[in-house]
Amino acid sequence: MTNRRVGIIGAGAVGSTTAYTLAMLEVCQEIILYDIVPEMAIGKSIDIAQATNFSRKNTRIGFAANPSQMRDCDIVIVTAGVPRKKDMTRADLLMINAKIVGEIVRDIVEYSPHALIICVSNPLDVMTYLMQRLSGWDRKRIMGMAGALDGARMAYELNKVTNISLAQTQAMVIGEHGPNMIPYPTLSTIGGIPVELLVGKNDLESIIENTRTGGAQIVKYLQTSAYYAPARSIVAMVEAIFNDAKTIISSSVVLEGEYGYSDTALCVPVVLGIGGVEKIVELEVPSQIKTKLDKAVASIQSNIAILKEHNVL
Repeated sequence: MTNRRVGIIGAGAVGSTTAYTLAMLEVCQEIILYDIVPEMAIGKSIDIAQATNFSRKNTRIGFAANPSQMRDCDIVIVTAGVPRKKDMTRADLLMINAKIVGEIVRDIVEYSPHALIICVSNPLDVMTYLMQRLSGWDRKRIMGMAGALDGARMAYELNKVTNISLAQTQAMVIGEHGPNMIPYPTLSTIGGIPVELLVGKNDLESIIENTRTGGAQIVKYLQTSAYYAPARSIVAMVEAIFNDAKTIISSSVVLEGEYGYSDTALCVPVVLGIGGVEKIVELEVPSQIKTKLDKAVASIQSNIAILKEHNVL
């Protein structure tokens, strides 16, 4: 990955903020923005490029007017998709986003055949699974941004209670990126100390609940979903890959027997490095966590079943 070229599909709030963050932190050499509305990608790429005047490395920012111009990317970040509207059923939303993702995957396979893919499109675990199956690529090359964001939200909630540095907080969240996410205090630490030794039971229960509803709280106030924390979470994954950091980050990945599950994607701890998902960290989980994982997998697989019923897979 000598070129450190990143393609971002979807120049909305999450995609453009990711591009800006990558440029300001000087993580890569080149960023290409693509959006179904070309003017969106063009305008934001110019704006971000002008901001790099004050950076040392002056990351190159460009745009693609069509998918064929997004070639030879080392990493492709997919944020495209539509949110659910009031009159939509779950199947409606799945089919719309599955169609979008299907077209995107075909373009990535054709124009960036050696890339790694970071999926941000929702429902995230299902779309991660779909990307892997449609591409036919090794599962280590496709990962969903899930636990990085959910973990950041849990760390924020821990900081509100403990007032101890966020920089020392390592929060672990697994399961579904959605209602069945599992904030995991036993695997979360502050300064190397298990959070269960620093936080009382009642506070911990509130932290877990607030982590689960963290995204909804932002929507409540902004009337739109978050983008700063998601963007920084994506960039953390890109940094781990380009720097071959061997960093453990909870991510959605297709499972082949790990934790007792197959034919699904699920957010679990993985080691990220230059090859993408270099290792899935398989933990022995207690029965109460396994029950929650079963529920998360059942939810994800029910959506996968809808795609199969409509011959998407």
